[in-house]
Amino acid sequence: MKELIPQEVVERRIFVIRGQKVMLSTHLAELYGVETRILIQAVKRNIERFPEDFMLKLSRKEIMRISQFVISLKYSKSVYAFTEHGILMLSSVLNSERAIQVNIAIMRAFVRLKQVLATHKELARKLKELEGEVGKHNKLIIEIFKIIKQLTPALIPPLKPKPPIGFIKYDD
Repeated sequence: MKELIPQEVVERRIFVIRGQKVMLSTHLAELYGVETRILIQAVKRNIERFPEDFMLKLSRKEIMRISQFVISLKYSKSVYAFTEHGILMLSSVLNSERAIQVNIAIMRAFVRLKQVLATHKELARKLKELEGEVGKHNKLIIEIFKIIKQLTPALIPPLKPKPPIGFIKYDD
């Protein structure tokens, strides 16, 4: 049962809408093995379990923007997006063995996504730190070159001017 749904399949279906990581009702219905209308009916029968921060009803504009990635949405009248908490709540509404396994796979995908984002933030912080250190080193290197240039005239005798190369013009 562990490989019911490959994690990559779930991860590709997580979108950021209104600043929240969400999954669409059409994708969730597909993963749960039910029709989208059945999923929505179950949600509406238990609407008190789905406050605004658990489930978003997408505007037509949002649907059209997402339909670039999910072509089947273009003709949908209404599309719902579920946050991580909303998806957790779905497992209590859709009470089946498949729903439980799908929810486990989805939660693992959300956890992995958070870990990846945390890693990227940590890398960005470290890069910023290194940038500062390199900047300090650059200043030190520039100072070293200035000192070397100041010492150079005392160490190397000045060069004698060389005669010009090419044709010499004689005055008549």
